[in-house]
Amino acid sequence: MTMNNLLLEVKDGVAVISINRPQALNALNSETLTELSACLDQADADSAVNVVILTGAGEKSFVAGADIGEMKPLTAVEAKAFGRLGNDVFLKIERLSKPVIAAVNGFALGGGCELAMACDIRLASEKAKFGQPEVGLGITPGFGGTQRLARIVGTGKAMELILTAKTINAAEAEKIGLVNAVYPPEELMGKAMEMAAQIAANAQIAVRECKACIRRGIQTDIDTGLAYETEAFGLCFSTADQKEGMSAFLEKRKEKNFIGK
Repeated sequence: MTMNNLLLEVKDGVAVISINRPQALNALNSETLTELSACLDQADADSAVNVVILTGAGEKSFVAGADIGEMKPLTAVEAKAFGRLGNDVFLKIERLSKPVIAAVNGFALGGGCELAMACDIRLASEKAKFGQPEVGLGITPGFGGTQRLARIVGTGKAMELILTAKTINAAEAEKIGLVNAVYPPEELMGKAMEMAAQIAANAQIAVRECKACIRRGIQTDIDTGLAYETEAFGLCFSTADQKEGMSAFLEKRKEKNFIGK
């Protein structure tokens, strides 16, 4: 499909998806969400892609939020449909077989914070700002903010951030565990690519099984989670990459020829 609001580049096993609506600070409207869904499908189906990086075009914003201009006239029924669209796309990120890194280069407010939280790893620029300002607009978060923020930073901190609608900087976001690391703006994408390369250098069946186990496990009890892990552990022993990885270890070889099988 033609992409009006996204940029997609695949290089060295990494798909970089950039939200590209700089005139609207990369705000998410229905068209952008639909395009993002299609981009994710494309990256997931591409055997040349091992890792996905999500970022925002321009220097000011990752995603400033959902598009308020589109939302303001919505009826209750229409708003539920818009929320469902966003939630479906963000769940697709969580359930994507490949790891997704958010490179948060500026404003990540409302839907932007929710988009970052749906990713597996979050790296931020020193200029990044995070927040869920929805109660100041007369609404609740609609793309998973009430659910993911509490799971990531704890109930008390999530209550504080959502109920006060305050914005925090990147240093505070790192302190509370909302982001993994913070870098100078000019280093952010390089660091994201570096991490993506580290992930891509490993056995990809194992990487994807690990992501699936973590994502599924945090939604359930420890016994069920361990059952997921045991199945994944056993599955890996049917792969060529397990034979190669263990052979390299025993032979004291640094070079490994993983083939994704």
